Amino acid sequence: MKTMRLEKAEDGFAILTLDAEGSMNVVNDGFIADMTQATRQIAQDDAIKGVILTSGKKSFMAGADLKQLVNGFDTLTPLEAYAFSKRATDMHRAIEQSGKPWVAAINGLALGGGFELALACHHRILVDDAKATVGLPEVTVGLLPGSGGTVRLGIIAGMKTALDLLLTGRAVAPAEALKLGIVDQVVPEAELLDTARTWLASGPDPVKPWDVKGWVPPQKKGLTVPEDSAAYMMATGGLAKSGYNQPAPLAILNSLFQALQLPFDKALAVEGKYFAKLLTDPVARNIIRTTFISKLAAEKGARRPAGYPRFEARKVGVLGAGMMGAGIAYVAANAGIDVVLIDRDVPTAQRGKDYSAKVLDKLVEKGKVTRDKADAVLARIVPTDDFGMLQGCDLVVEAVFEDTAIKAETTKKAEAVLPPEAIFASNTSTLPISQLALASRSPDQFIGLHFFSPVDRMGLVEVIMGKQTSKETLAKGLDFIAQLRKTPIVVNDSRGFYTSRVFQMLIHEGAAMLAEGVPPAVIENAAKAVGMPVGPLALLDELTLDLPLKIVDQAIAEEGEAYTPPAGVAVMRKMKDEIGRSSRKTGGAFYDYPEGGKKHLWKGLVEHFPVNDSWDIEELKKRFLFAQAMETARCLEEGVLETPQDADLGAIYGWGFPTWTGGTISYIDTIGIGSFVGEADILAQRYGPRFLPSAWLREKASRGETFYTAESADEAKEPMPA
Repeated sequence: MKTMRLEKAEDGFAILTLDAEGSMNVVNDGFIADMTQATRQIAQDDAIKGVILTSGKKSFMAGADLKQLVNGFDTLTPLEAYAFSKRATDMHRAIEQSGKPWVAAINGLALGGGFELALACHHRILVDDAKATVGLPEVTVGLLPGSGGTVRLGIIAGMKTALDLLLTGRAVAPAEALKLGIVDQVVPEAELLDTARTWLASGPDPVKPWDVKGWVPPQKKGLTVPEDSAAYMMATGGLAKSGYNQPAPLAILNSLFQALQLPFDKALAVEGKYFAKLLTDPVARNIIRTTFISKLAAEKGARRPAGYPRFEARKVGVLGAGMMGAGIAYVAANAGIDVVLIDRDVPTAQRGKDYSAKVLDKLVEKGKVTRDKADAVLARIVPTDDFGMLQGCDLVVEAVFEDTAIKAETTKKAEAVLPPEAIFASNTSTLPISQLALASRSPDQFIGLHFFSPVDRMGLVEVIMGKQTSKETLAKGLDFIAQLRKTPIVVNDSRGFYTSRVFQMLIHEGAAMLAEGVPPAVIENAAKAVGMPVGPLALLDELTLDLPLKIVDQAIAEEGEAYTPPAGVAVMRKMKDEIGRSSRKTGGAFYDYPEGGKKHLWKGLVEHFPVNDSWDIEELKKRFLFAQAMETARCLEEGVLETPQDADLGAIYGWGFPTWTGGTISYIDTIGIGSFVGEADILAQRYGPRFLPSAWLREKASRGETFYTAESADEAKEPMPA
């Protein structure tokens, strides 16, 4: 067997060790075949009295191979997907009904299919290690546990605990797992196998409770029990927050509901049918492809040019100690890099360092880092106003005010003391990198590294290639991002690059709707209904109207009549210049912020933007999605973007485009380019040329093309565990 080995012992307690090729054990066709064979051998061998199931790796089992699952949509029929699920379900039932007691000696992380395997055993012993988390995270990839996970967890842990773990997908550490009853014992690593043998020696019953004749499901009375009925009603109401865009939570709720009422094997069949439905749905494909496969590939260097030695930054300069600079300084120091944090004076630079102190203090309070480690991170940050301190820096990240002249002056001051080989990066979000590089002594070593705020919590970095940026500089920039444990996307230079350019479509579309007479609450709720985390008017309040208007004014000054202002500019100018409301910082724009109370939409909006009832909620939702997707397509056409993977990663992790879509380009592919073009033409007729497909996109539609090719799902070199 390629994925495991079976060893017999004189005491009759066999050890079945999971040890597949690669760094982790994963559930795939090969594993299922081997486990089925091993279980059959164990059941037929009278010399084996019990089985210890453990792992030969640092983790127990990570779950299903997502590279295999991502191909479920468009390649499997629901019947074939059900058969796939049933093979794993039957494998677990064979363990339960082998006539031998099985104990899972869980020596490390056990998630998804790995924990489902443990649940099928008769006893579970977990090593006492904070990294040895257990759980069923399938909801996070648009699926449910498809081989008995919802059924067994519901029966073992009860409805309330099962709902929490299944709908959040969260993994729990050993102490909580024991408290919740999803493992039976927690012991030190050195005692794991001996404790398993001791349990087997106690003569445990190899028959699971649900296989005992006369067993009654926990909620046999269904919704006639008021407490159960109320709990399901509350859970159903909670799902409405997602707008039902993601089918997995509702499928989990339904599967669990029936699992606690039906005979065991019938409940497994119901779960399998829900799994098959989800596996053949594009939502699961979209989520898996972007948030796991493409993300891992990007972090492993999918866009890194080959042929350049690995770069490691040891000393980094950060110019500007504002919110962005302070955050960049923190993540660099946290990665073990020495940081020189520069601002106009030492007190200002110190306030930037104080940000790191606050972040670390919170982590210490939560027990996530020790005080000694926090102090070591802080010691790596040197706040100063002396550019001379940049001597010896491998890389500098400039994060000063978004003004070309200020950035140019800062660049020259820094490069006057930097070593010749140092990389200079600008954290600009909108200013063209090629233009900023004009102030550099070495434009080929100048690159854009656009971090997102707050830097310590946002994982994406948009890497911008200027016209003269060399491939070696790109390789070094990507290596630096890997040091910071961030996710990179690579884009080419243009106004607003990719993320800022497309994100603006969301806020401008919301402002345009306001001018059309759509009630402001409807605008906000339509955006949230498609899965945007915040409505566009609320976003504008946080951004300030000054920022998008400044971007527009810069474009008008540089491009003149060739530039077409976005649809929401008139509303923003009216709010700022005529009404005098521009941001939350200045007291409120579209919202009011009463002291001690919750924010609410400004009642005066109706006076300045009268409402009507000519809107359609479904069309509003479509406009938000299409506006962003169409602009992304233009970025691909213009060469700002080079891959659909970068587009989708940037959309989801950059500004919160709905995860269920897989990103802006996956959204177009899911609809189909032909259908997308047809629907966009209708929107263009009603609302303007921003929705009008280009000749390039029409040509792709006429050829029946997709943005993602058949090879796109095979980016990651290793199996991707759930």
